[in-house]
Amino acid sequence: MTKPILVTSAAGGLQGRTGRHVSEMLLKRGARVRAFVRQSDERSDRLKSLGAEIVVGDFLDVRSVEQAAGGVSSIYFAYPVQEGLADATAAMAFAARKHGVSRLVNLVMYWSSIDAPTPRMRQNYLSEQVFEWAGVGPLHIRATVFYENVARLVGASLPARGAIRLPLGHENTILPLIAAEDVSRIAVGLLTGHERAAGTAYPVIGSTNSIREIVEAFARVFDRDVHYEEITDEQWRSEVLARGWNAHAVEHLSSLWKSLRAASLSAEAARFAVTDTIEKIGGARPKTFEQFVREQQSELAAPPVAARAQA
Repeated sequence: MTKPILVTSAAGGLQGRTGRHVSEMLLKRGARVRAFVRQSDERSDRLKSLGAEIVVGDFLDVRSVEQAAGGVSSIYFAYPVQEGLADATAAMAFAARKHGVSRLVNLVMYWSSIDAPTPRMRQNYLSEQVFEWAGVGPLHIRATVFYENVARLVGASLPARGAIRLPLGHENTILPLIAAEDVSRIAVGLLTGHERAAGTAYPVIGSTNSIREIVEAFARVFDRDVHYEEITDEQWRSEVLARGWNAHAVEHLSSLWKSLRAASLSAEAARFAVTDTIEKIGGARPKTFEQFVREQQSELAAPPVAARAQA
């Protein structure tokens, strides 16, 4: 019998839910999936009904991570945008090495280097290095901003004010974006495809949209007046913290907004180009932002809930 694939963050949270997408895609292919979840609930019950093996554990509990990694063929590692990445990486690297895992797909952010503009991106780069030192065959998906994240930010103010409130400068600021579903397809392709050189990184962008184009997409889909309202970094930070966002995610995004504003004023924005990785490895053309908004229209129109950054 073939060994299962360990998928972390499998239940899905409020960010991209890539773990859930990866689990469901693998199960549809007939692969065995060991779903690593934080708790048993209706989300894990759904995965179980689809055929997944459910393992309840904690990224920061090395014993539960080590047990989850036993006997698997490969691992999908996606840690939420919150504190603890270094500890979670060390625990997974230890577990994967102990059990002889030779393929680990690691989800990180598009800018991944010691000079990246946000603390989380710099931590992601160190996470990559740890997996490479462990010799567990890591492949790094460097994904840019998820459509889901933009939608969450817009959804908080759109129903009440008809405004997209962000600290992103003028309407020509470019956002490099991608659908979590497209990221997940790439992950599945890497988990199940032919052997690839360990340490290879795959930067992925699904679309590049200006603030104006994002506003226009929401206006068309919802058939209403939608406008962009520029706010200060301090206003944005205060608003999202009041909605329950964790400080780690807020610090990351605050730094990201500053870097995107700076890029829009220079030639740096020209490096934002749609990558062919989605189609070559994921097997489908990238989803457009407006397509995503149309698919999620009813959910985006619902009242926002307190946000917890999840992967």
